[in-house]
Amino acid sequence: MRKTTLLTVGALLLAGPARTLAQTTDPRIDNEESPFVRLIRPDRPGQTITTNMLYPGQFQLETGLTRYDASSSVGYAGRSAWGSTLRVGFFNHIELRATQNYLLASTARSLATEGEAAPYTGPVGFAPLNVGAKFLASSTQNASSQVVVLLDMNLRNGDATFTNKQLEPGARLLISQQLGQRFGLEGNLGFRQRAFTAEGTKYGQYLTTLALNGPLGPTTHFGFFAETYATWQRQQGWLPGFTSGLYWRPIPGMRFDVTGGHGLTSQAGGLTVGGGVSVRLGR
Repeated sequence: MRKTTLLTVGALLLAGPARTLAQTTDPRIDNEESPFVRLIRPDRPGQTITTNMLYPGQFQLETGLTRYDASSSVGYAGRSAWGSTLRVGFFNHIELRATQNYLLASTARSLATEGEAAPYTGPVGFAPLNVGAKFLASSTQNASSQVVVLLDMNLRNGDATFTNKQLEPGARLLISQQLGQRFGLEGNLGFRQRAFTAEGTKYGQYLTTLALNGPLGPTTHFGFFAETYATWQRQQGWLPGFTSGLYWRPIPGMRFDVTGGHGLTSQAGGLTVGGGVSVRLGR
């Protein structure tokens, strides 16, 4: 119970100063026209969530299809999932968000007790909904250096084929450093546990990421994304991986991407591939 209390109190302590510090903005900041700030920055693809926060009245939809290897340590092992995230800019430097994954029906078949192939009976359809919010923890939004706190929760809804559903609270510290006017280095430190019990902490997963993104060539229409990440769980230990990809941004508020990733150890899983689109509406 002590671990659960510490994790919950820690998340609340992070969220409290976030709202207080975010009250002050610096009108003299000369960074609003930087492509790193002005152009769309989605939270997909990969494990890294960006420090980018929408302004009040802005909406952003990010959606894409990802195929996970059967040995994958992230996502849905052996499955293809269609994931969508809706982000909404709120007042007082807060961004509200909801993520919904849809697992496609698997073509895999398991062996019945008689040794004959039986239809796959794993989960399919809508996964439990994830809801959360970003809070600006640094003093100025869209500064060259920025710190954001993300608090989120996996709910207990979704298709009935998802069994043993629990409330799964999570928190991340998001950090970014702008490199020049067009490149960015971003990192995440976070955790997620099952339910609000001491037993749930034994199955908690910790995550650390470091990502670099920026344009390819003199224009900002084409660019790259590359990250390294590692998850840790008591039963599995450290599982590192790598994700990279390319994107095309025809207009400032729209981006298409294709990505691929792979575990860096045999225990960390095989190939993951995906592609998607992100659209931002509002000023």
